[in-house]
Amino acid sequence: MSAGNANRWPKMTGREEFRFLADLVFTRSSGDGTIVTLHDVHSGTTRFANNQVVQNVDTRRGTLAVTVAFDRRHGTASTTDFTAGSIHDTLARAERIARISPVDPEYLPPPEPFPFVARETARPETTAAGPARRLEYANEAIGHCRMENLLAAGVVSTTAASVGIAANNGLFGYEARADARFSLTVQAGDSTGWSAAAHRSVDHLKIQERTLAAIAKAKRGREPIELPAGPYPVIFEPAAVAGLWTWLMWSLDAKSYDKGTSPFAGRLGAQIVDDRLTLCNAPNHADLLGVGLTSEGLPSMPSTWIDHGVLTQLAHDRFTAKTHGVQDVPTLDAPVLSVNGAACGNLQDLIKRTDYAILVTNFWYIRTVNPIDLTLTGMTRDGTFLVEKGEIVSAIRNFRFHDSPLRAFQQIDAATGPMEAVTAETGKMLAPAMVLPEFNFSSVTRF
Repeated sequence: MSAGNANRWPKMTGREEFRFLADLVFTRSSGDGTIVTLHDVHSGTTRFANNQVVQNVDTRRGTLAVTVAFDRRHGTASTTDFTAGSIHDTLARAERIARISPVDPEYLPPPEPFPFVARETARPETTAAGPARRLEYANEAIGHCRMENLLAAGVVSTTAASVGIAANNGLFGYEARADARFSLTVQAGDSTGWSAAAHRSVDHLKIQERTLAAIAKAKRGREPIELPAGPYPVIFEPAAVAGLWTWLMWSLDAKSYDKGTSPFAGRLGAQIVDDRLTLCNAPNHADLLGVGLTSEGLPSMPSTWIDHGVLTQLAHDRFTAKTHGVQDVPTLDAPVLSVNGAACGNLQDLIKRTDYAILVTNFWYIRTVNPIDLTLTGMTRDGTFLVEKGEIVSAIRNFRFHDSPLRAFQQIDAATGPMEAVTAETGKMLAPAMVLPEFNFSSVTRF
């Protein structure tokens, strides 16, 4: 449906409407356990490239899924039609699937009802923002780049969602969510600069500040010199830190830990990184995108995953949590990485106190080389510079790296406090800028 039809779309599915739809299922279900989940999403995207808007669209899609279990046999069916007849047909399909499905040894009945924490996950200014507002922000970024005779490409997006889960044992959770995102790449000849933001409030994207930062990176990145590959001391901006730490967080799953294929196998309760590093989940933080409930119907609560370098938690689904005897299943929907005793106020302070290092703005196309020790590979991009005697002295050609965050973050020379870190591949977290004594760049790229 086009953006012009947005005003004719029905309102987002509300709490009581979802409860009514779930009750339509429960009154007819013959299963031992029945779960209904809701995902009603209204998203808008404005894309621009070569200093002109190339796309400005809104989409709306609502999905209701029904899962029915007979003992340990279960089946799921979904529908985008929220009429009573369609929902009853969806229930019938789920029951038919369940009856012919094999026994699932990991199946668990719905979780017990829980009073989910009500969080401010949907800001009205974001849910009200439409194509005109996104177009305004895109044109603001384009305008700054045109004045500098530079090329802009990027995205402005807004999303509003109604998310819910209900079960026939009385479990009921519902949450309205919203977020806004901005990403910009500025091209100056063969140099690029980048910046990004994400927030629950569209008013907090700081378009001008982010655009000027990307422009400065692009202009400073002209005429790069080439340095030989090898180990270097580095300054990682928050986005670069987040790029590596996201892979570390993805590797914390309990199933691979139990199988012995995890890089953390046998290391729960042991020190895995520098003893000043702490990783927490902070769903109540105003600048993060924490939620109230998970897709399994569990609450998202504050928790500590790495405490002064010691691994204290694993990522569980309900089955592995039961196996491990974990009562309160931790989540990582709003990660905060901090360095205890951090003394530097900002990135410029780190640069001023550094005698020699490679400054990395961001990584991209990070992939696993060896999951056993979490060796990763990827490339620097959008601003890689040589720092000497407290100053940026030159842009340098981008590097490919081969290294493990478990090795690289064993020692930290200096760090700032946690700052916003947003990348296309990793989402959003709060992470510090850091100085590390060594990071392995394996080759020079040709861009």
